[in-house]
Amino acid sequence: MKLLFIGAIIFFITSTIFAQQEIPRYYSLAGITKAEVNKDLKNAKKLAEELLRLSSTEAKDWNYGNALHDANMVLGQIALREGNIVKAEEYLLKSGSTPGSPQLNSFGPNMSLAQELLQAKRVDAVLEYFKLCSEFWKNSRGRLKIWTTQAEAGQMPDFGANLFY
Repeated sequence: MKLLFIGAIIFFITSTIFAQQEIPRYYSLAGITKAEVNKDLKNAKKLAEELLRLSSTEAKDWNYGNALHDANMVLGQIALREGNIVKAEEYLLKSGSTPGSPQLNSFGPNMSLAQELLQAKRVDAVLEYFKLCSEFWKNSRGRLKIWTTQAEAGQMPDFGANLFY
């Protein structure tokens, strides 16, 4: 009973402290950047570059892998919209080179850029991306293998929720 009471006090104190602190921009920037890519490419690029810059000092942070993946994915989407497919492929591979994160390791990465590159018939880069993702997404429940088989056969995988993470 005494431990439960002490635990409740610790929880109250820490939650009060965290509630009073502003959430660092670093943690909210990925979501903002992903939303902005469909609105304003110039601003999305600026935000993605800022996210990469901020993440360069956060390599031990739990969000580091998310930041690398999402910033590079957005930069790839911008490159593709600007007609630079080779650069888009490079960014796709950079996004897959993340060390992972609690979210990426559990739910897997966002496949939006992979889907766009498959639509552009750039299968090889996407297959390499799937291999890179398998390094951190160990529990894909076979999805990476299924998507690989489908992409190799010229089919468009159903990425489901992985288009929205």
